[in-house]
Amino acid sequence: MQRSRFLAVLLGVSAGGLAATAYGQSSEAAQPAPKAIYDEQADAKADIAAALAKAKRENQRVLVMFGGNWCGWCHKLHGLYKQDKEIARKLLYEYRLVLVDIGRWNKHMDVAESYKADLKKHGVPFLTILDADGKVIANQETGALEEGDHHDVRKVLEFLARHQAPPQDADKRLAAALAEARSDNKRVFLHLGAPWCGWCHKLEDFLARPEIAGVIARDYVDLKIDIDRMTGGNEVAARFRASDKGGIPWFAVLDADGKKLISSDGPEGNCGYPASPAEIAHFMKMLRETRRNITDEQLTLIEKALKEAAEKLGTR
Repeated sequence: MQRSRFLAVLLGVSAGGLAATAYGQSSEAAQPAPKAIYDEQADAKADIAAALAKAKRENQRVLVMFGGNWCGWCHKLHGLYKQDKEIARKLLYEYRLVLVDIGRWNKHMDVAESYKADLKKHGVPFLTILDADGKVIANQETGALEEGDHHDVRKVLEFLARHQAPPQDADKRLAAALAEARSDNKRVFLHLGAPWCGWCHKLEDFLARPEIAGVIARDYVDLKIDIDRMTGGNEVAARFRASDKGGIPWFAVLDADGKKLISSDGPEGNCGYPASPAEIAHFMKMLRETRRNITDEQLTLIEKALKEAAEKLGTR
């Protein structure tokens, strides 16, 4: 079915006629156009680069879906991503999804070619899976994932599961972080998170900001333990946290021998992502009491950034 769409474009079928055909519209009573899922102004290379950076941080893959807003099967597959709970969870846990608009076969075709994704042969939607270094893990035409007039949930799930990244071992990640801390005379900034935790992602994104990461790296090895995705994640978390009361994100500073020096458990409980004045104050106390090389000016920079972020969130 995808191939016939491309042939239709080559034969000069109009955009409106193609969209109408894809959605079973009659020429007598056109239906409202479906909501756009592809950003037609997006820079695919920049979007993929951003996704790769997060995938590297999270031990995930990048799922690139080539297509266009005119493509009925693209809408069907994207709808399945959101409507089927198992697929939605698999994508949330294991992938960074990037939708790449190909226009009328005249946009971002160089991106597809760089991944050896033959869109003109197979049509769209077309799926490319990249590892966190940008290497192609799989190219998949999606006709094989169809069943009649829809995509088969089992086939899509099997494809995603087959190519997801192997889970990391939390014990080994901790051991490596402590070894790095001993070697570089640093401490470990341990934080617990999970794919479903929005506040965890806010903390991770904050710590990953170049101007923040550079300061933190002066004294700390940044270590995230994903309690859902890492093997033994909950067990490692339990070594440092007596109870999960207060939720996540939860974090602590460890010395190079793995001793907890201070944690996000403050006077009002776990401060989590520091957004309120009291939470920001406790976060800064943690850094102030455990730093070695970070200057007062750099601490001020971090505090200012947290307060500005809090203002945008409306929590101050």
